[in-house]
Amino acid sequence: MKKSADRELFVTRRSFLRQSACATLGLTGLVNTIAQLSLTRAALAQVTDFTDYRALVVLFLYGGNDSNNMLLPRLGHPAYDNYKTYRGALRILDAADPDYVAGRPASLPLAGGSYGVHPSLGGLASLYNAGELAFVANVGTLAFPITRTQYLARSVPIPTQLFSHSDQQVEWQSSVPDKPFQTGWGGRVADLLRSRGYSGDKVSMSVTISGINSFQVGNDVVQYTVSPNGSVALSGYGSGSTPYSIAMNANGTYRTTNQGVRLKAFDDIERYVHQNLLEEGFAGVVRRARANEAVVSSAFTAAAAGSVNLDTIFAGATTSLGGQLKTIAKLIAGREAIGNRRQIFFCSVGGYDTHADQLSAQTGLMTELDRSLKAFSDAMIALGQNDRVLTLTHSDFTRTFTPNGNDATAGSDHGWGGHHIVMGGPVNGGQVYGTFPSLRVGADQDVDASRGRWIPTTSVDQYAAAAARWLGVDAGSLGTIFPNLSRFDDPFGASANLGFVNPV
Repeated sequence: MKKSADRELFVTRRSFLRQSACATLGLTGLVNTIAQLSLTRAALAQVTDFTDYRALVVLFLYGGNDSNNMLLPRLGHPAYDNYKTYRGALRILDAADPDYVAGRPASLPLAGGSYGVHPSLGGLASLYNAGELAFVANVGTLAFPITRTQYLARSVPIPTQLFSHSDQQVEWQSSVPDKPFQTGWGGRVADLLRSRGYSGDKVSMSVTISGINSFQVGNDVVQYTVSPNGSVALSGYGSGSTPYSIAMNANGTYRTTNQGVRLKAFDDIERYVHQNLLEEGFAGVVRRARANEAVVSSAFTAAAAGSVNLDTIFAGATTSLGGQLKTIAKLIAGREAIGNRRQIFFCSVGGYDTHADQLSAQTGLMTELDRSLKAFSDAMIALGQNDRVLTLTHSDFTRTFTPNGNDATAGSDHGWGGHHIVMGGPVNGGQVYGTFPSLRVGADQDVDASRGRWIPTTSVDQYAAAAARWLGVDAGSLGTIFPNLSRFDDPFGASANLGFVNPV
């Protein structure tokens, strides 16, 4: 359970079958074909080649981030008394509260006075106060808008396997929680943007720094995996940003070493045209991967030759997440070598399944998150690309508001709607968007009598559509990318309160 909760680096057997050739037969194949035709029709109606550069970064916090302790109401906020009453051993009070106990963590105030954040998020608090970061409250998977009364009566459909790690991870990444998985919303965005006349790319628009994921599964654009050390190359020929240094010369010719001869023979075989379709398909994948490696290596070289020292900027963020975001920063710095004018990046970090000892564990998790995102923001500003990069967080779900276990080892269990971070120059920062829950356990948005599982007031569709529109998806195509979007309030209307980024 822990493995699936922390990271979805490899697709499950069920997800693999859904994505395999066999799964394209029958009804699923028909649905995919219809979806692809819809994308094509939308593209023909809106043929546009992009001249500016924009990048979307999606960071998945695997395991279920307890965002109830990431974004906090402060003393005087309408939900503060409920927070204080029901959060129990997990509460992080305002230091001005008469009941605050010295030595306990205290909320870090944000500009405006109504909200605070976890005390380990000082860097993100500074970005919020500078207008570079915002929060979107109570986001989650929804098939339809639903009230507590409707949920308890089961009168409105809800997402399948609602509190399951693996299912909710996939549903967040697909944005379609009421149908079997076919493609991710990032993959569909990439398919549409490419079919609209997007050109100039040498490497896939969808780049993952965290292994194969559901978010970037598309019908046309294939996700490309890059490691923090560079492209994922054939083993046995070197490592890092020059993976074939012992087999190839700088001018692209093969060395006369055993490794060089072996690599040349391998490449010659892959250049053959194979009569067997499966063999030819495999060879095509290898050929593209080898070509992509050279381009990515060039991007890394260009980033290293630039005036911005990313090693210095990320010196305080040497964790796994910091390394992934540093790699994305390198690819953005070397974007001219890659040639993309739109890029969609995916990265992730695990460890958020905090069933026990949550206060201690979350201090480490929030510290890593804070330092990594702050370093990435600093890198984008130093590179002069901050206004062109938008970063969003995803997570399985938030966690139950009431704690489990005894006070000394308290954690929380699987919840539903939670708060998320949006960051970057395009963000209308310094605000909390969406609708913050009342935090009344057993009432309002709580689906339980005593646990505090919030029904989301913003759907993944609405949250993601705002980002997709900024990236370049035209308004008329949003319904193709997010087939359930019309069930909810217009994400660009006043009632949804989702103006965290301008739509174009």
